[in-house]
Amino acid sequence: QVQLVESGGGLVQPGGSLRLSCTASGFTLDYYAIGWFRQAPGEGREGVSCISSSGGSTSYADSVKGRFTISRDGAKNTVYLQMNSLKPEDTAVYYCATRPLLCSRYSTEYARWGQGTQVTVSS
Repeated sequence: QVQLVESGGGLVQPGGSLRLSCTASGFTLDYYAIGWFRQAPGEGREGVSCISSSGGSTSYADSVKGRFTISRDGAKNTVYLQMNSLKPEDTAVYYCATRPLLCSRYSTEYARWGQGTQVTVSS
């Protein structure tokens, strides 16, 4: 079964950390850039971070620079999003998605999406 699955979300206090995982089954992530997006209630989908297929290029939204780190592990067919110094405004459903080779800021250019994982930052 070909699918992309996010995990690692949860409830965390402000200033805390979470690590999200995006794992593929039924296909290899080696040839895909992986983008992380998020959507808060009543808001549009926002690009958070992206890593190219080679891992040599990464990008971050200004709102998360210096706090989030994206990485990939080919052996585990998984991409990670390490989120530190979390803020209440980071609360959203986080999605990962695939795009061949290179990142794009446009979510419409990502073909395969996971089901999302909820991140809630609250005291």
